[in-house]
Amino acid sequence: MQRPLILASASPRRQAFLHALGLDFTVMVADIDETPAPGEAPVTLACRLAREKAAKVAAQVGTAAPGALVIAADTVVAQDGALLGKPATPAEAVAMLQTLRRAPHHVVSAVCVQPVGDGAARTVANSTRVTMRAYTDAEIAAYVATGEPMDKAGAYAIQHAAFNPVAQMEGCYSAVMGLPLGDFTDLLAEFGVTVPQPVAPICRAHGAEVCCRSAAN
Repeated sequence: MQRPLILASASPRRQAFLHALGLDFTVMVADIDETPAPGEAPVTLACRLAREKAAKVAAQVGTAAPGALVIAADTVVAQDGALLGKPATPAEAVAMLQTLRRAPHHVVSAVCVQPVGDGAARTVANSTRVTMRAYTDAEIAAYVATGEPMDKAGAYAIQHAAFNPVAQMEGCYSAVMGLPLGDFTDLLAEFGVTVPQPVAPICRAHGAEVCCRSAAN
């Protein structure tokens, strides 16, 4: 019998990924302070926030779900040492996309699996280098007007077919979307969880031309 899974995220993209993997899970959103510490590196920040989200939900569950695994993730976008979070306003989204235009940046997605009760949490992070295309200000305005960028670090979705913001990517496509599926399924395997569906077809279904796990899946 598979251990109960609890996703500590309201992200529709992460929920869709777990459904696509064939996993049964419940959702409990973790409300934490996501303010970066002074000088905190992107990888350190993403890992810390994923761990804190998982730990908070695990503590809330307590003895109600013995043996359950809490899954939490966090995504950080960084360019030249500057962290780009979720835009607070449409104007901020426009400014972020203008800053990213034609330039490389890194997307760091961390995922933590925390057992409820006994057992140590495990956290992994994936860093992917992304270079944006030379989209126009008019394209930015039209994209921001859809509201799509407002809940995303860096103010964009790599999989958005109409805006299609990315010119080049070196790393993990699903990590840029918010959950490094290969690393995540490896973590679940460490806890004895079998994932019914392979990773590569899921990445391709979401727009990836090449999946970093194609050879393994």
